[in-house]
Amino acid sequence: MHAGDQVAGAYLRGRHERSTITIARESVQPRSVQARVRGAVADASTLPGILWARVAATPEQRAQLVKRGGIWRTLTWTDVGVAVRAAGAGLIALGRRPGEAVGILARTRAEWVQADFAILSAGLVTVPVYTSATAAQIAYVLADAEVRTLFVDDAELAAVVATVRPRLPRLEQVITFDGEEPASWADLCARGRAAGASGERALSERLAAVRPGDVATIVYTSGTTGKPKGVVQTHANHTAMLAALATMPGVEPGDTHLMFLPLAHAFARVGAFIGVHRGLVTAFAESVDHLAANLREVRPHLIFGVPRVFEKAHARMTAAVSERPRAAQRLFAWALRIGMEVTARRGDAVRLPLRLRLAHAAADAAVFGTLRAAFGGRLRLAVSGGAPLAPETARFFHAIGIPVLEGYGLTEACPVLTFNRLDAWRLGSVGRPVPGIEVRIAADGEILARGASIARGYLRKPQATAETFDADGWLHTGDVGRIDAAGFVYITERKKDLIVTAGGENVAPQLVERALRSDAIVSEAVVYGDRRPYLVALLALDAQEAARVAVAQGVQDLAPATLARHPFVLDRVRSAIDRANATLPPFARIRRFVVVPGPLTEAAGELTPTQKVRRAVVAARYADLLQSLYTPTPNATAGRAARGG
Repeated sequence: MHAGDQVAGAYLRGRHERSTITIARESVQPRSVQARVRGAVADASTLPGILWARVAATPEQRAQLVKRGGIWRTLTWTDVGVAVRAAGAGLIALGRRPGEAVGILARTRAEWVQADFAILSAGLVTVPVYTSATAAQIAYVLADAEVRTLFVDDAELAAVVATVRPRLPRLEQVITFDGEEPASWADLCARGRAAGASGERALSERLAAVRPGDVATIVYTSGTTGKPKGVVQTHANHTAMLAALATMPGVEPGDTHLMFLPLAHAFARVGAFIGVHRGLVTAFAESVDHLAANLREVRPHLIFGVPRVFEKAHARMTAAVSERPRAAQRLFAWALRIGMEVTARRGDAVRLPLRLRLAHAAADAAVFGTLRAAFGGRLRLAVSGGAPLAPETARFFHAIGIPVLEGYGLTEACPVLTFNRLDAWRLGSVGRPVPGIEVRIAADGEILARGASIARGYLRKPQATAETFDADGWLHTGDVGRIDAAGFVYITERKKDLIVTAGGENVAPQLVERALRSDAIVSEAVVYGDRRPYLVALLALDAQEAARVAVAQGVQDLAPATLARHPFVLDRVRSAIDRANATLPPFARIRRFVVVPGPLTEAAGELTPTQKVRRAVVAARYADLLQSLYTPTPNATAGRAARGG
């Protein structure tokens, strides 16, 4: 069940059933190794240096939480250090030489982070790979980066890699985190320990040789257009970013954060680095499907999420409330109105009058406290990144007492350029530039940025590098935006995504799409209409919400193709479009739409791993349907789609 359903359910039940959490101690090595780990402190101007400084400074404090056998088990910083040291020595024993690339193709888990720091400590280069990538995409990244050793989750992923192994002549080893010897994580660590004193000396020498300007990682863009590009990032890029983010309030040593985003994405990975840099407890969610339960169990202070996580939770809570008795709906509406007023006043730094403080306390006790409890009850800060966050979703969460602060950046920026802070935020903006980053707006509206955290360029792509990183050090983001008088940055649209209608009007499609997705029944929306007389939309349904609407009308057949053309579902979609259109200027309104009978997916290449739409893929795949929306008398084709408008 989705996290949003769990949160809505807590409110509708009027109570919260908090799960108990059992923490067991899990030591990965005998304690006799601790002294050697404590002595492995390197220059903290590098990523491995930061890890080993952390291990030395707080050896017995909690570092990671992992759920195994139904029990949350804890590893201290010493435990993490022992695992990293053994794996790093094991990589050297395998013959890996300084500067060689080692890939990680695995879900978000403790071993991902441990392997990352083992690679970096051995003077190697980490290459993250999305588990959702196709075999061909995996082969492209591994070949382009010349990966020598690859970590994978299990035998299933190893089998996928085996299908493209003939195209990877440089790949020497595939090591599974969950697997049998001899090609397993356990075996690698055993190999490192078996190297004894000579292995430790070799790792210490590698660690001492790592310099801030060395390449730390090659991170491949998710590729909304064309093949992904390998962004070359140095240790200095990342340590500059961590120093900048350390100035942000609301994150304290010992805080727990729950990780569930793919670590192959730069946004999630910076969260892992922050955990080491700031001394946080990093809990690893079992999966996105278990996110709601894990939130209640771990009770995090901090989470990193993408907009769709928050937007879906918001939409489903709102939909669930609409089914409650009128008294409950009125209570919720009153509480939300009070919360919104408090949010607006706090944003303007105005002291709250006594009347509002009392009303807010009552709203919090009656409604908001229960909603927050479904997120664990002590969530102090939620960070949204990777794509624009709908302003109404941000206002909603601020109102219920969960600040969702939006930032902005790119893989090329390692990855943050601007950020809203707990002590300085404006809803609808992506915040001010982080310390050390300059941002300006070019003559054509493009956002430019430069600073110490900006990456070196693209791997073996000099032309693309020159187009994106200019001679004066400015990163050309490809995004259009503005900066207000107080220095807050606002994103308008991707420069290449702007639609120019036949009437010459410029339309930012993502703004329209966010408005369409505000209804829980719409999972994805893609706006189309470049050089056309009006805009149309291709919509994919949220299967759960569409089924709920259909069941309420007595529909028995819940097949996606049936739901996509069911009159009640289409009426709901049409109402959502009407509401969105009411907020848009005439030239940006949707005139016709089509509902496709299935979701847009990563597997089909329609979405990136961070859930951004690949517009060119969608436009090509549904070209006939989109074209039909411009015919004088469109007719629905049974079994393929239903259209309205």
